[in-house]
Amino acid sequence: MKQADIIIIGSGPGGMEMCSCALSQEKNVILIENDKMGGTCLNKGCIPTKALCKSAEVVEIVKNAHKYGITLENVVPDFASAVERKDSIVSQMRKNVEIMLSKATVINGEAVFVDASTVQVGEEQFSAPVIVVATGSKPAMLPIEGAELCVDSNFVLDSKALPERICIVGGGVIGMELACILNAYGVDVTVVEFCSEILPNFDKEVAKRLRSMLNRKGVKILVSAAVTSVKQGFVVNYTTKGKEMSLDTDMVLMAVGRKPVIPKGLEEVGVKTSRKGIEVDTNYATNIPGIYAIGDCNGEMMLAHVAEAQARVISGEAVNMNVVPADVFTDPECAMVGLTQEQCVEKQLPIKVSKSLFRANGKANAMDNTDGFVKIIVNSETQQILGCHIIGPHASDLIQEVANAMATDTKVSELATVIHAHPTLSETVLSAIKSVVE
Repeated sequence: MKQADIIIIGSGPGGMEMCSCALSQEKNVILIENDKMGGTCLNKGCIPTKALCKSAEVVEIVKNAHKYGITLENVVPDFASAVERKDSIVSQMRKNVEIMLSKATVINGEAVFVDASTVQVGEEQFSAPVIVVATGSKPAMLPIEGAELCVDSNFVLDSKALPERICIVGGGVIGMELACILNAYGVDVTVVEFCSEILPNFDKEVAKRLRSMLNRKGVKILVSAAVTSVKQGFVVNYTTKGKEMSLDTDMVLMAVGRKPVIPKGLEEVGVKTSRKGIEVDTNYATNIPGIYAIGDCNGEMMLAHVAEAQARVISGEAVNMNVVPADVFTDPECAMVGLTQEQCVEKQLPIKVSKSLFRANGKANAMDNTDGFVKIIVNSETQQILGCHIIGPHASDLIQEVANAMATDTKVSELATVIHAHPTLSETVLSAIKSVVE
C-alpha cells in the first residue's frame, strides 16, 4: 500500500487547486483521475464551450463585416474547424496542467473507498490521513419516456457535424450557451424551458432581455413548458398552459443541469450524502474526520471558481465565500453578483435600483455592440451594494469590479469617486453607480 500526506480524487478545477496548494506546502500528494486531466471544466465544460463561443462570436462579426468597412465574399462558417480549434486549445491546456502538477503522483483509474483513509484503484491501494473528494458532476437527464434518445452537452461539443434543427431541453446556462453557438452556425434552435423564464437564477429583467435578443436572432424559446416525452423520429412532446403540444426536430439535447458524482464506497464508510451531493460543513469537511469534498460533488455551488476557492479554504487561506460572481457566455454575455431585485423584494430590504444602458456608452457604440444594460442594486439606508446584473459586451469582465467592491464592503458612494478610463465599457458601470448615488 502506497502512503501519502493527502489523496485528491479528481483533477478538475477544485482538484487541481487542491493539488497545487498541497504541493506548495511540500506535501506528498497522490492525485487520482478517472478520465483526462483537467476534469469536466477543461475537457467538457468551461474551456471547450468558451472556445466555441469565441468562434461563434467571430462568425457573427464576419456576417456583419460590412458595418466595419470590410467587404467579404463566399464566407462559409465551418463548425468542424471550430471543433478542431477547440480540441487544440484543450489539448495544450491539458499539457500545461500535467506539467504544473508533475510533482504529484498521478494515478489513472477509478478510486473506490475501502475505509476512511484508504482508497483502491484497480488492484492497488493508497492511504492518507486526508482525502479530498473532487469528483465533479455529470449531465442530468429528465426521467421521461425517450430520454435515451437525447444527447447531452458532451456529445454536441465533440460533434463535427450539426443537425439542421435541434431542440434544447433546458434554458439554463449550458442550454443557452449552446443555443447561441449552434444558432451562429445556422442550426434552427428551439429551447424548451420548464420555468417561467430562462436563466432561472438570474435577474428576471436580464433573462427577459436575453430571451428577446435571441428571439430576434432566430432562436425560438418556449418558457413555462414541461417536456413529457421524446419519440423516435425526434418528436418532442410538452405541455404548456394546460395544453399538450409537440414539435419536430432532428436532435434533442438534454441540458437540465448536472448531478454530483459520488465515489464508490464513500457512503459505505459513513460519509453522509443527499440528493444535493456530499454533505459538508463550512470548511468543506464531511462528517467523517479526514475526508473533505469540494466542487460540484458537494452541490454547494456548481462553478469552477467556487471549487478552486473551496480548495483554498481547506488549505488554510482566507477566502471570502460570500461574494461569488457568475457569468453566462451567451451572445450577449450575462453576469451577476449578489442578490437579484426579486430576492431583495422577498427579503423586504430597503433598496434603490439604477440602470445604465450600453447604447449611451462611447466604446459600445464604437464596437457596434450597444444592446444591454448594467443594473446596480443598493441598500438605500446603508449604501451597501446588494447586487449587480449585467447583460451586454464583456459582462463577465465588468462584473468583477462590483464583486471586488462588495467583497471589501466598499460603499457605492465610495465607488462613485473612482475615475474610470475613457472610452471604456467600464464607464457603463460607473454611470449606473453614479445614478444610484444621486
